[in-house]
Amino acid sequence: MGDMEVTIKEEARAEIKIWNYVFGYAKIAVVKCAIELGIADVIENYGSPMPLSELATALRCEPSRLHRIMRFMVHDRIFKQEPINQHTVGFSLTPLSRCLIKGGEKSMAAFILLMSSPNCLAPWHSLSARVLETGNNISPFEVANGKDLWSYAEANPDFRELFNNPMDCDARLTVQATIKGCPEVFDGVESLVDVGGCNGTALSLLVKAFPWIRGINFDLPHAVAVAPKSDSIENIEGDMFMSIPNADAAFLMWVLHDWDDEECIKILKKCREAIPEDKGKVIIVEAVLEEDKEGDELGVARLMLDTATMVITNKGRERTLKEWSYVLRQSGFTRFNVKPIRAVQSVIEAYP
Repeated sequence: MGDMEVTIKEEARAEIKIWNYVFGYAKIAVVKCAIELGIADVIENYGSPMPLSELATALRCEPSRLHRIMRFMVHDRIFKQEPINQHTVGFSLTPLSRCLIKGGEKSMAAFILLMSSPNCLAPWHSLSARVLETGNNISPFEVANGKDLWSYAEANPDFRELFNNPMDCDARLTVQATIKGCPEVFDGVESLVDVGGCNGTALSLLVKAFPWIRGINFDLPHAVAVAPKSDSIENIEGDMFMSIPNADAAFLMWVLHDWDDEECIKILKKCREAIPEDKGKVIIVEAVLEEDKEGDELGVARLMLDTATMVITNKGRERTLKEWSYVLRQSGFTRFNVKPIRAVQSVIEAYP
C-alpha cells in the first residue's frame, strides 16, 4: 500500500471521527437520559424483550421520542433488539446496559450522574483557561461553583450525596476486583486503617472477605459521621496530614490522585509513621498510567480520568509508574510492587 493510499484512508477516517467530537456530548446526554428515566431498570424487571409501546407506557414517555433515543442506544450497542413475534421486536439488555441499572451489582449509573451533573460539567468549559494558567491552583470546579470540591460537598448535602454515591459504587467494584485479583495482599494483615475511608464501604467489604482483619475507618468528621457502626470496624475522625491511627497496614483508595506530589509525600510519610517498620506496608489502589502500551483497553479511561482530576480538583493528577516511584521513594519507602486488577486502578504495595 503506497503512502498516498494510506493518507487518503487516514483522511477518510478523520472525516468520520471528527463528527464524534462535534456531537460527542450526545452520547453522555442520551445515557444520562436513560438512567434518569430508568430504562434499563424497567426492561430488567419486564423479564423478556420489551416492545416500544409497553416501554413507553411504563416510562410515561412520548413514544416517537423514546423510539429515537432507543434507536441511538441500539446503534451504540447499549441495548439490543430481539424479535418477539413475526411483526414485533422488543428491547433487551446487554452487559453495557446492565451497568446502567440503579443499584445493580456492576452499576456505574451513579458515576455517570455525577460526572454529567451541572456542577461537574460546567468546569470543563474552563479547561483551556486551566491549561494556560501558571502558578494558579484554583480548579475549574472552584471557578464554576465558588468553592473547591471538598468545601462545596461539605456545604451542600445534595451534592455530597451525589458525590458519595459513585464513590460507594466504585468501592464495591474495585474492592471486589482487588479481593479476586490479589487476595494475598492482605495475608498477615491483622489491622488495617482505611485512610480517607469516607462511610466505610470499602473497608466493610475487606473485613467481610478477610474476617481476621480489625478495621479502622479514618476520615474527616463529616465523612465519618455517616459511617455505620460495626463490631469489626472502628470509626475515627481526624486529618491525614496531621496523624494517622496505627495499624499493620494503611489502605488508600482514590485518595492520592487528589493531591500534588508535595501533599502526597506528606500523606505517605504519615502512613509510614503509622505502620510497623518490620512488617508494615501501605496498600494504594490508584490508576497507573502506562504511556504507549498497546492492547491496554483501559488506557484511554485512565487518561480521561487524569484530565478529569485536572478539571475537578485543585492539584490532583494520575501518575505513571515513574511518578509513583518518585513520591514513594521521597516518602521513605524502600521498595514497592504494582499488581494489575480488572479495574481502572492497580494495587500498589509499598514497604518501609
